[in-house]
Amino acid sequence: MPETGGSNIEVAHHLSSARKATTQSLAHESLEIAEAIVLAIVAIATAWSGYQAALWSGIQSELYGQSTRLRVQAEGVMLIASEERVYNAATVVEWLKAEARGETKLAELFERRLLPDIRPVFEAWKKTDPLNNPQAPAGPYFMPGFRAHGLEESGLLNDKATQAFEQGNEARRHSDDYVRVTVTLATVLLLTAISQRFRIHAVRVGLTVLAALILMHPIYRIVTLPQA
Repeated sequence: MPETGGSNIEVAHHLSSARKATTQSLAHESLEIAEAIVLAIVAIATAWSGYQAALWSGIQSELYGQSTRLRVQAEGVMLIASEERVYNAATVVEWLKAEARGETKLAELFERRLLPDIRPVFEAWKKTDPLNNPQAPAGPYFMPGFRAHGLEESGLLNDKATQAFEQGNEARRHSDDYVRVTVTLATVLLLTAISQRFRIHAVRVGLTVLAALILMHPIYRIVTLPQA
């Protein structure tokens, strides 16, 4: 009888050890699966955030280049408009001199040399009798309703350049946001790698849980950030 009791105790001890080993093995396997899932999510999220950061960076460069090109065009249009205005003003002055001296043919010559965009307003200005009417505007450019097309075009180009520059700044901010996401993902990867170095199950579980919690933030940012 004593031998039978001792045998039963030994069998129970072996069964208990086997169940404990099985439980530890399942816990270890579950932890490894969780770590693998975290690493897979980190890898995919890192690749996506890096891809988006590169796209937004390219969009930023393109918009900055567009803004610069528009600025140059605006300056070119402004320069041409200024030169045309100086030319027309000088021609009007010579026309006034010819009119004052009664040199009709010379006045007509200067009138024909006016650029097409100012001729309509010049004709309206002539009707005010500028030589004899002290209330007449000082020149065609001072006529009510006169619109300098070159200056307006330059202003529109400058507005477009400003808009493109602001869009470039926004694209840069989006790129920076994705870069910050990548940095956070690198932290998650580091914690997961460190946890695998520990043999103490509780420590390993704690680091894995911490990594998973931190991972939620970059995943949320990836979902909510605009995509290029």
